[in-house]
Amino acid sequence: MKKDLVAAQHRVAMARLAVQTSNWIQVDPWESEQTQWMETVKVLRHHHSELLRALPRTEGPDHGTPASRAPAAVPEVKFLCGADILKSFQTPNLWKDSDIEEIVKKFGMVCVSRTGYDPEGYISSSPILQRYQHNIHLAREPVQNDISATYIRQALRQGQSVKYLLPDSVIAYIRDHNLYLRDTSWTGNRSMPRNEGKMSWGGPATSPLSPS
Repeated sequence: MKKDLVAAQHRVAMARLAVQTSNWIQVDPWESEQTQWMETVKVLRHHHSELLRALPRTEGPDHGTPASRAPAAVPEVKFLCGADILKSFQTPNLWKDSDIEEIVKKFGMVCVSRTGYDPEGYISSSPILQRYQHNIHLAREPVQNDISATYIRQALRQGQSVKYLLPDSVIAYIRDHNLYLRDTSWTGNRSMPRNEGKMSWGGPATSPLSPS
């Protein structure tokens, strides 16, 4: 796990705030509630089984026949990730080959392109990914976006603005809980120091956590 991540309950709370206006995205806290680190394939198995359990049952021909799951419109689970995950499959001892194969064969992937990564090259260099490349969907962004969670955490620690990069409700949560801040004694009643430099992606130099 990345060293600069905050506690799971905070990440779940911020994710819920970020999608609270969506009518099709939900946050499931199951993984964060586990006492041990969970491999990605185990998380996918869990959500797949939960979706199947939620399917309506069809009635049997008589009372002695158990009901069965409705065969139509069975939901699918896909692993949504950045193209950097495809590259990480090449890192020795990071992923089990059996896990990679189950992910791409049974579930499938949706990979969002990122600057500096070559998803087609990662697929062509891996026998497993090549075999199931029909189940790996590459999402091309019409406008390249280099902003990542890592960049946002770094910007916050440097006192730079993340206005318009995060919902205001998430920024307020970060402020109220003193998350990702170099000075954890900040209480929200005083301004953070102004940073005379500007972020490479054009954000204003003042902190989003300063009172406006």
